[in-house]
Amino acid sequence: MKLLAVETSTEACSAALFIDGVIVERFELAPQKHTQLILPMIDSLLADAGLMPQQLDALAFSRGPGSFTGVRIATSVIQGIAFGADLPVVPVSTLAAIAQDFFDQHTDNVAYVAMDARMGEIFWGVYQRNAEGYAELLGEEAVTPAENIIFPELPGVGVGSGWGVYHQQLLTCLEGLVINYHSDFLPRAASIAKLGAWGSIQGQAVDVDQAMPVYLRDKVAKKESERALITKTVDIK
Repeated sequence: MKLLAVETSTEACSAALFIDGVIVERFELAPQKHTQLILPMIDSLLADAGLMPQQLDALAFSRGPGSFTGVRIATSVIQGIAFGADLPVVPVSTLAAIAQDFFDQHTDNVAYVAMDARMGEIFWGVYQRNAEGYAELLGEEAVTPAENIIFPELPGVGVGSGWGVYHQQLLTCLEGLVINYHSDFLPRAASIAKLGAWGSIQGQAVDVDQAMPVYLRDKVAKKESERALITKTVDIK
Protein backbone atom coordinates (compact mmCIF):
# COMPACT_ATOMS: atom_id res chain seq x y z
CA MET A 1 0.00 0.00 0.00
CA LYS A 2 1.12 3.54 -0.83
CA LEU A 3 -0.56 6.25 1.25
CA LEU A 4 0.11 9.95 1.80
CA ALA A 5 -0.89 11.60 5.09
CA VAL A 6 -0.93 15.18 6.38
CA GLU A 7 -1.32 16.69 9.85
CA THR A 8 -1.70 20.42 10.57
CA SER A 9 -4.12 20.63 13.51
CA THR A 10 -1.67 22.11 16.07
CA GLU A 11 1.49 24.23 16.00
CA ALA A 12 3.22 21.24 14.36
CA CYS A 13 3.07 20.71 10.61
CA SER A 14 3.88 17.34 9.06
CA ALA A 15 3.41 15.07 6.07
CA ALA A 16 4.23 11.37 5.79
CA LEU A 17 4.41 8.71 3.11
CA PHE A 18 3.50 5.10 3.95
CA ILE A 19 4.86 2.52 1.50
CA ASP A 20 4.27 -1.13 2.40
CA GLY A 21 4.73 -0.54 6.11
CA VAL A 22 7.67 1.86 5.87
CA ILE A 23 6.91 5.47 6.87
CA VAL A 24 8.94 8.53 5.92
CA GLU A 25 7.92 11.81 7.55
CA ARG A 26 8.59 15.53 7.26
CA PHE A 27 7.87 17.31 10.56
CA GLU A 28 8.37 20.88 11.73
CA LEU A 29 7.17 22.99 14.66
CA ALA A 30 6.06 26.10 12.82
CA PRO A 31 3.07 28.01 14.21
CA GLN A 32 1.13 29.89 11.50
CA LYS A 33 3.39 28.62 8.70
CA HIS A 34 1.44 25.50 7.75
CA THR A 35 0.23 26.86 4.41
CA GLN A 36 3.82 27.66 3.45
CA LEU A 37 5.22 24.29 4.49
CA ILE A 38 2.73 21.53 3.80
CA LEU A 39 2.81 21.44 -0.01
CA PRO A 40 6.64 21.54 -0.21
CA MET A 41 6.71 18.70 2.35
CA ILE A 42 4.37 16.67 0.15
CA ASP A 43 6.34 17.50 -3.00
CA SER A 44 9.57 16.41 -1.31
CA LEU A 45 8.17 13.10 -0.09
CA LEU A 46 6.71 12.17 -3.46
CA ALA A 47 9.81 13.27 -5.36
CA ASP A 48 12.13 11.25 -3.13
CA ALA A 49 9.92 8.18 -3.59
CA GLY A 50 9.62 8.74 -7.35
CA LEU A 51 5.83 8.81 -7.15
CA MET A 52 3.05 10.86 -8.64
CA PRO A 53 -0.20 11.34 -6.67
CA GLN A 54 -2.00 9.09 -9.17
CA GLN A 55 0.26 6.23 -8.13
CA LEU A 56 -0.92 6.33 -4.52
CA ASP A 57 -3.58 3.97 -3.23
CA ALA A 58 -5.14 6.33 -0.70
CA LEU A 59 -4.77 9.51 1.32
CA ALA A 60 -5.22 10.21 5.04
CA PHE A 61 -5.56 13.42 7.02
CA SER A 62 -5.96 14.62 10.56
CA ARG A 63 -9.69 15.40 10.63
CA GLY A 64 -9.61 17.12 14.03
CA PRO A 65 -10.21 18.11 16.66
CA GLY A 66 -7.66 20.87 16.81
CA SER A 67 -7.05 24.40 15.62
CA PHE A 68 -9.94 25.40 13.38
CA THR A 69 -7.63 26.88 10.75
CA GLY A 70 -5.20 23.98 11.00
CA VAL A 71 -7.88 21.34 10.55
CA ARG A 72 -9.20 23.22 7.50
CA ILE A 73 -5.73 23.32 5.95
CA ALA A 74 -5.26 19.54 6.17
CA THR A 75 -8.77 18.90 4.90
CA SER A 76 -8.41 21.30 1.98
CA VAL A 77 -5.02 20.00 0.88
CA ILE A 78 -6.12 16.37 0.96
CA GLN A 79 -9.41 17.16 -0.79
CA GLY A 80 -7.50 18.92 -3.55
CA ILE A 81 -5.15 15.99 -4.10
CA ALA A 82 -7.99 13.46 -3.88
CA PHE A 83 -10.05 15.30 -6.50
CA GLY A 84 -7.09 15.63 -8.84
CA ALA A 85 -5.86 12.05 -8.50
CA ASP A 86 -9.23 10.34 -7.90
CA LEU A 87 -8.15 8.77 -4.60
CA PRO A 88 -10.09 7.54 -1.55
CA VAL A 89 -9.48 9.29 1.76
CA VAL A 90 -9.23 8.02 5.33
CA PRO A 91 -10.12 10.68 7.95
CA VAL A 92 -8.17 10.05 11.17
CA SER A 93 -8.82 11.56 14.59
CA THR A 94 -6.14 13.92 15.87
CA LEU A 95 -6.58 12.43 19.34
CA ALA A 96 -6.12 8.92 17.96
CA ALA A 97 -2.88 10.02 16.29
CA ILE A 98 -1.54 11.31 19.62
CA ALA A 99 -2.48 8.03 21.30
CA GLN A 100 -0.88 6.00 18.50
CA ASP A 101 2.39 7.91 18.74
CA PHE A 102 2.40 7.28 22.48
CA PHE A 103 1.65 3.55 22.10
CA ASP A 104 4.44 3.20 19.54
CA GLN A 105 6.93 4.55 22.10
CA HIS A 106 5.62 3.00 25.33
CA THR A 107 4.27 -0.30 26.61
CA ASP A 108 1.18 1.18 28.31
CA ASN A 109 -2.15 0.10 26.81
CA VAL A 110 -4.52 2.94 27.76
CA ALA A 111 -3.99 6.62 26.89
CA TYR A 112 -6.09 9.40 28.38
CA VAL A 113 -5.60 12.00 25.65
CA ALA A 114 -6.23 15.67 26.37
CA MET A 115 -5.44 18.52 23.96
CA ASP A 116 -5.67 22.11 25.13
CA ALA A 117 -8.77 23.50 23.37
CA ARG A 118 -8.44 27.02 24.83
CA MET A 119 -11.47 28.80 26.32
CA GLY A 120 -11.08 26.75 29.52
CA GLU A 121 -11.70 23.42 27.77
CA ILE A 122 -9.89 20.35 26.46
CA PHE A 123 -10.39 18.00 23.54
CA TRP A 124 -10.75 14.64 25.28
CA GLY A 125 -10.61 10.99 24.26
CA VAL A 126 -9.60 7.71 25.88
CA TYR A 127 -7.79 5.20 23.68
CA GLN A 128 -6.78 1.58 24.17
CA ARG A 129 -4.16 -0.36 22.25
CA ASN A 130 -5.93 -3.18 20.37
CA ALA A 131 -4.56 -6.65 19.66
CA GLU A 132 -2.91 -5.41 16.46
CA GLY A 133 -1.26 -2.48 18.21
CA TYR A 134 -3.55 0.28 16.96
CA ALA A 135 -5.28 2.98 19.01
CA GLU A 136 -9.01 2.37 19.41
CA LEU A 137 -11.44 4.82 21.00
CA LEU A 138 -13.17 3.89 24.26
CA GLY A 139 -16.41 5.85 24.56
CA GLU A 140 -16.63 9.15 22.69
CA GLU A 141 -14.42 12.14 21.97
CA ALA A 142 -15.56 15.43 23.48
CA VAL A 143 -14.72 19.05 24.09
CA THR A 144 -15.22 19.67 27.79
CA PRO A 145 -13.93 21.44 30.88
CA ALA A 146 -11.27 19.23 32.46
CA GLU A 147 -13.36 18.69 35.58
CA ASN A 148 -16.27 17.25 33.53
CA ILE A 149 -14.47 14.44 31.71
CA ILE A 150 -16.13 11.05 31.18
CA PHE A 151 -13.79 8.06 31.43
CA PRO A 152 -13.67 4.28 31.89
CA GLU A 153 -12.43 2.70 35.11
CA LEU A 154 -9.10 1.67 33.63
CA PRO A 155 -5.56 2.54 34.70
CA GLY A 156 -3.67 4.47 32.06
CA VAL A 157 -1.34 7.34 31.23
CA GLY A 158 -2.19 10.96 30.47
CA VAL A 159 -1.02 12.19 27.07
CA GLY A 160 -1.24 15.51 25.26
CA SER A 161 -0.97 19.26 25.71
CA GLY A 162 -4.09 19.45 27.88
CA TRP A 163 -2.20 17.67 30.64
CA GLY A 164 0.32 20.48 30.79
CA VAL A 165 -2.43 23.00 31.50
CA TYR A 166 -5.06 21.03 33.43
CA HIS A 167 -3.13 18.20 35.08
CA GLN A 168 -4.38 19.01 38.56
CA GLN A 169 -8.04 18.90 37.56
CA LEU A 170 -7.57 15.79 35.45
CA LEU A 171 -5.65 13.87 38.11
CA THR A 172 -8.28 14.77 40.69
CA CYS A 173 -11.10 13.54 38.46
CA LEU A 174 -9.33 10.30 37.57
CA GLU A 175 -8.68 9.47 41.24
CA GLY A 176 -5.59 7.30 40.93
CA LEU A 177 -6.33 5.76 37.52
CA VAL A 178 -3.60 7.99 36.10
CA ILE A 179 -0.44 8.68 38.06
CA ASN A 180 1.81 9.71 35.17
CA TYR A 181 1.35 12.00 32.20
CA HIS A 182 3.25 13.25 29.13
CA SER A 183 2.22 16.71 27.97
CA ASP A 184 4.72 17.01 25.11
CA PHE A 185 3.05 14.66 22.61
CA LEU A 186 1.77 16.40 19.47
CA PRO A 187 -0.06 14.75 16.57
CA ARG A 188 2.21 13.62 13.75
CA ALA A 189 1.57 12.66 10.15
CA ALA A 190 3.49 9.41 10.69
CA SER A 191 0.77 8.27 13.10
CA ILE A 192 -1.95 9.54 10.74
CA ALA A 193 -0.33 7.45 8.00
CA LYS A 194 -0.16 4.34 10.17
CA LEU A 195 -3.77 4.65 11.30
CA GLY A 196 -4.84 5.64 7.79
CA ALA A 197 -3.32 2.51 6.27
CA TRP A 198 -4.96 0.37 8.94
CA GLY A 199 -8.26 2.19 8.40
CA SER A 200 -8.06 1.63 4.66
CA ILE A 201 -7.62 -2.11 5.21
CA GLN A 202 -10.60 -2.01 7.58
CA GLY A 203 -12.79 -0.37 4.94
CA GLN A 204 -12.82 3.12 6.49
CA ALA A 205 -11.79 5.01 3.36
CA VAL A 206 -14.42 7.39 1.97
CA ASP A 207 -14.98 9.36 -1.21
CA VAL A 208 -13.50 12.83 -1.20
CA ASP A 209 -16.86 14.56 -0.70
CA GLN A 210 -17.26 12.64 2.57
CA ALA A 211 -13.81 13.53 3.89
CA MET A 212 -15.00 16.11 6.40
CA PRO A 213 -13.35 17.79 9.38
CA VAL A 214 -14.51 17.23 12.97
CA TYR A 215 -14.34 20.30 15.19
CA LEU A 216 -16.29 18.96 18.23
CA ARG A 217 -17.32 22.51 19.19
CA ASP A 218 -20.88 22.88 17.88
CA LYS A 219 -20.80 26.67 17.89
CA VAL A 220 -17.89 26.51 15.46
CA ALA A 221 -18.97 23.55 13.39
CA LYS A 222 -22.45 24.97 12.82
CA LYS A 223 -21.17 28.08 11.07
CA GLU A 224 -21.82 27.13 7.45
CA SER A 225 -19.51 29.77 6.05
CA GLU A 226 -16.62 28.42 8.11
CA ARG A 227 -17.24 24.85 7.00
CA ALA A 228 -16.53 25.68 3.35
CA LEU A 229 -13.68 23.56 2.03
CA ILE A 230 -11.25 24.29 -0.75
CA THR A 231 -12.07 21.64 -3.34
CA LYS A 232 -10.03 22.84 -6.29
CA THR A 233 -7.25 20.57 -7.50
CA VAL A 234 -3.91 21.14 -5.80
CA ASP A 235 -0.97 21.13 -8.19
CA ILE A 236 1.57 18.62 -6.85
CA LYS A 237 4.70 18.64 -8.96
